[in-house]
Amino acid sequence: MGAFWEKLKGFVGSIEPKTRKRIIWTVSILFILQLYFVRELIAAELLFLALFAALFVFVTLCYLVGTVGVHGLDWAEAGARVVATTARRGYSAIEELSKKPFRHPHSESAQ
Repeated sequence: MGAFWEKLKGFVGSIEPKTRKRIIWTVSILFILQLYFVRELIAAELLFLALFAALFVFVTLCYLVGTVGVHGLDWAEAGARVVATTARRGYSAIEELSKKPFRHPHSESAQ
């Protein structure tokens, strides 16, 4: 392993300082751009996640409204039947009360 480092030092030492500086700048710029690119990709994925979550909520709400619309008529019909039955019972009870006399047959008037 030491021989590798010695060869690397010899190669780097043989490069002119001006060229070495340009190589370092190029590598550092590429590294920084790579970091920036990764951050931008993460930000784009988060934006797509928010967009798809909003789209999912919208589609779910549309589905729920459609389901309530389809089954709402069935629920309304069942409710109307309950209300109609209750109203018929109430009307018949009122009708029975109106046919009954207010006085008992053997009662006398208050005069």
